[in-house]
Amino acid sequence: MGVLDRFRLDGKRAFVTGGSRGLGREMALGLAEAGADLVLVGREQAALDQTGTEIRARGRQVFTIQADVGQPGEAERACRTTLADCGPVDILINNVGGRRVDIPTQDMPVETWQTLIDLNLTSTFVCTKVLGGSMIARGRGGRIINIASVSGLIANRGVGGRSYETGKAAVIAFTRAVAADWAPHRITVNAIAPGGFMTAPNLRWKSVNPAIIETFKAQVPMGDYGEPEDLAPLAVYLASDASRYMTGAVLVIDGGYTLW
Repeated sequence: MGVLDRFRLDGKRAFVTGGSRGLGREMALGLAEAGADLVLVGREQAALDQTGTEIRARGRQVFTIQADVGQPGEAERACRTTLADCGPVDILINNVGGRRVDIPTQDMPVETWQTLIDLNLTSTFVCTKVLGGSMIARGRGGRIINIASVSGLIANRGVGGRSYETGKAAVIAFTRAVAADWAPHRITVNAIAPGGFMTAPNLRWKSVNPAIIETFKAQVPMGDYGEPEDLAPLAVYLASDASRYMTGAVLVIDGGYTLW
């Protein structure tokens, strides 16, 4: 088998949360180009349909599920619907997450904190439990990719909502622990820690608090934000046989932001 052949995903099925737009969309399209069929989960059916059309144009099958996986019950429903209606999942990408609020810790309502912890952490746990558990039962290995953040490694300047840093740091710890537990089952569990990418949420932050965006950009050694498509090749690598011997890793892709 040649080197490039090891990146192929023919005959694999991937489940991507938040797969209809932004980083999730680009990773889903990248996996489709490498040969995988997709299950996309998102909150808005119109966006799911649009991305589904793009995946079918690449010659792959796609199944969409409208669900808010930030709600644990909805996350479990999406996973169990997939197993019942689509069959086994070979690749899981836990992509859903976000800061969403700029609230200082001393003013953060407990209910808001819990909602955002469920979005950034519990969603990853539930999907890993259900779909990763099915990988164990099937006995044919698998790939789990958790989308963490550089915010799980450092604290961002000038913004509240520290549930985001907390949730993403926990995702990294969860990644490492489950990687150790499941390595004997030939299931690799790795995390990607993106830095600044100009996705829709960051465009919103730019409009409501531009100083956050400009301060972050000024600290990037490469001088600019990343583009969502920059994540696709890394996701294909972690989903494929090319990364067979990598597990428990946290791969930072941030233009050098965390080097300072």
